[in-house]
Amino acid sequence: MSGPPRLHCGDNLPYMRTLPDGCCDLVYVDPPFFADRRGRGHRGQFSGAWTGGLDDYLAFLRPRLEQMHRLLSERGSVYVHLDCHVVHYVKVMLDDAFGRRNFLNEIIWFYRTGGVARRWFGRKHDTILLYARRRGAHTFNVQREGQYRTDGLCYDENDRPYKKTRKGRLYFDPRGPAMTDVWDVPFLSTVSRERTGWPTQKPEALLDRVVLASSNPGDTVADFFCGSGTTLVAAKRHGREVLGCDVSPKAIRIARRRLPDLS
Repeated sequence: MSGPPRLHCGDNLPYMRTLPDGCCDLVYVDPPFFADRRGRGHRGQFSGAWTGGLDDYLAFLRPRLEQMHRLLSERGSVYVHLDCHVVHYVKVMLDDAFGRRNFLNEIIWFYRTGGVARRWFGRKHDTILLYARRRGAHTFNVQREGQYRTDGLCYDENDRPYKKTRKGRLYFDPRGPAMTDVWDVPFLSTVSRERTGWPTQKPEALLDRVVLASSNPGDTVADFFCGSGTTLVAAKRHGREVLGCDVSPKAIRIARRRLPDLS
């Protein structure tokens, strides 16, 4: 792709406006999380949690989500990574921007980390909202993991489990069951070898799922709040083209170290 740089440091809104319609086949974004009244929140693209009000936060996101809709190809999808403080507001906004019919999934990323809550159930998940540019035309590759529950099943002469149906034997895919919308992916530990020094870095295993499920080799994957570049690393590893942007010079320096061949 000629024109705008593939890895850009600066505000993502004007950057997105320089890109042509339909140039992205997959967009994943992890925008700054909206802090609650005690000031807790995800640091996201910025050096601290979002400090403005909810209306300001939604006004910040809306034009960016509208640009993502414009940039997606007809077979494209967008993943918007959020937490419990604002996900329901953003869901309504995405319904407006993409159309309710194009909503695909509310993905729950479940992780085991942090302390134990004493006044409510421990908050151990984030939410990722998945929308298609045009449902039915979108790319989706079924992912598989785990093992089947085989209690009570029959076994054939080769010791393969199967279920009896009216049409005969039903065998299970040897690759395992199809992945659901609840993802049990460990959070990065403080001593993980993946750690880059970026405080909100996500595990590569999480982004591998996104990339493999909703794009094909040669497709263009974009992350407009790219942080240390984990989405781009996962996409390049699986043979995709990439576009990244972040307002933090530190984040872009880390991403460039991880992706030295990216202009």
